[in-house]
Amino acid sequence: MRSRRVLLTVMAVVCIGTIGLFAGAAAAADSYPNRPIQVIVPFPPGGVADLVGRPFAAALEKLLNQPVVIVNKTGAGGAVGHQAQAVAKPDGYTLMVALSSISFNPEVDALFGRPLAYKLTDFAPIALLSSDPTVLVVKTSSPWKTLADFVADAKKRPGEIKYSSSGVYGTLHVATEMFAHDAGIKLRHIATGGGGPAMVALLGGHVDASSGGPNVCIPQIKAGAIRPLASWGEKRLAALPDVPTFKELGYKNTEFYIWSGFFAPAATPPPVLKVLREAAAKAVQTPEFKGAMEKMATPIAYLDAPDFKKFWDNDAARLVKAIRAIGKVE
Repeated sequence: MRSRRVLLTVMAVVCIGTIGLFAGAAAAADSYPNRPIQVIVPFPPGGVADLVGRPFAAALEKLLNQPVVIVNKTGAGGAVGHQAQAVAKPDGYTLMVALSSISFNPEVDALFGRPLAYKLTDFAPIALLSSDPTVLVVKTSSPWKTLADFVADAKKRPGEIKYSSSGVYGTLHVATEMFAHDAGIKLRHIATGGGGPAMVALLGGHVDASSGGPNVCIPQIKAGAIRPLASWGEKRLAALPDVPTFKELGYKNTEFYIWSGFFAPAATPPPVLKVLREAAAKAVQTPEFKGAMEKMATPIAYLDAPDFKKFWDNDAARLVKAIRAIGKVE
């Protein structure tokens, strides 16, 4: 009889605790947000994540009626910012706009036998914001008029042609190494702190080539400072209809997209995630965000959490295969 009373008491405590959790979650949703929100961008100003993240944060700010502040946490090809988000308190007040590099940094850690900085399961995907193929560019004054010129020269001078990237095993590094592996050439990698600094290195003549999202490259292409040789997409970019894809030039394994996504820590309460999903869906439709993306020649590629998760899983699987094919790159 006593054991039954103990069991009933335990069950009552569990029920009360469960009710308390649900009540707490509901209260969190009712009051969320009631203070400023920070959005981590794992790269410096001037790159894709920053250029997409800032107008998105501005749109969220108006919808959520709270300050939404961009915080650039840079380093290690985005891994510093990713890790900061992974260990952030899951209360909806520390969020992140990240790029596709989030998918393969754990595989790079495993490749080198390092402790994992984070796992993909540490994040809750909220929304996909954009998805654009990378573009290979050189200075207009360079001797390479076509990709064939570039490859032919690289084969004559292995390891001499320098290219800049956002960091070791960052999005631009992996994309370029995918191409180099496919073309059978060896290039010299110069790592910088992000997409913006990588472009500055090219414009300043410190490297011979670089790559970037259309929103980073197109302004410089229009200004006549750089020349596009090819893009990593499945089809040609609408904004650059005369620029061929690597695939149509015969490089079948060279396909890469710099996508930007909105994330929260995995343990964020579902009611808070619901608020953020609804706000993200509205933010991408605001005239301000649409105008900013149009100005950058970057189409909005919005996907809500469930579809974004499927997209992310498929893309991550493809990128992990690419990292394993590239192997260790010092």
